[in-house]
Amino acid sequence: MFTGILGVEFHLHGNESLKGKRRVANSLKQKVRGRFNVAVAEVESEDDMSRLCLAVVSVSNDRRHLESRLNKCLSMMEAVCAEEMVYSEISIQGADLP
Repeated sequence: MFTGILGVEFHLHGNESLKGKRRVANSLKQKVRGRFNVAVAEVESEDDMSRLCLAVVSVSNDRRHLESRLNKCLSMMEAVCAEEMVYSEISIQGADLP
């Protein structure tokens, strides 16, 4: 069994309110959850209005499938979000079960 984590950070140019940040975060989370059936949560920087950090988590018994799913999530997030993506990282943990 493998667990994959995609960490993504966006810079929200010109955003000065929690409401604006929440609008961007909720839109991204809803689109990613709906399309890929993964868990998504805002992590870190909750008080920083110009930074949005999201973690996407998924579990699979096939490492390649999991990597592919998280790469597609990343590509979709880049395509649908007008904000600047400044960081992304995919991490896969686990091993094949006997």
